[in-house]
Amino acid sequence: MLNTKFTPQTWPEHPEQATHEGKNKYVGIWIFICSDIVLFASLFATYISLRNKGPAGMQFTSQELFELPLAFVMTMFLLTSSLTSVYAMYHLKNYNFKGVQLWTGVTVLLGLGFLALEIYEFYHYVHIGFGYTQSAFSSAFFTLVGTHGLHVIIGLVWMICLIVRNASRGLNLYNAPKYFVASIYWHFIDVVWVFIFTVVYLMGVLG
Repeated sequence: MLNTKFTPQTWPEHPEQATHEGKNKYVGIWIFICSDIVLFASLFATYISLRNKGPAGMQFTSQELFELPLAFVMTMFLLTSSLTSVYAMYHLKNYNFKGVQLWTGVTVLLGLGFLALEIYEFYHYVHIGFGYTQSAFSSAFFTLVGTHGLHVIIGLVWMICLIVRNASRGLNLYNAPKYFVASIYWHFIDVVWVFIFTVVYLMGVLG
């Protein structure tokens, strides 16, 4: 059944859960996300408690450091990538493999754009002297935002592997759940970034 040639009419309404393995993947990704929420909650709490904390005469504060235009562009990259991931899942449910591959690829490109801007931001901060060990504030910032960046890298590698590995296989009930759980993971990353944008950048600049 996994390798059966389907048509849009015979394709299951919920292909991501049409098999026992697919259901396990679906449950597994939510268990992972719940554990990751605990991780990020701890990092957010640490950042909030250490924001603008450091040695006397600390050179940088959040108001002086963060640039909302750059953070806003990064946010638009990720929010748009979440939308393109929805398009990919729409085509998944309609048994359109080319659509799945296309929109997953667009999601990857937008994610790479976000990652490039984040690397630039980190490089800029380090270049002006705001390094990881400069203060408690800097350590908390780089740990929180860097952990999210690591999750972005994992998501990008995951989707690229799906695109490449399944390019000649087409869509079936074996790989459909893999695309679906990758999409859920990506949406989770986007939600976390919305909180980072609000707590770190927006509150940091506006006070």
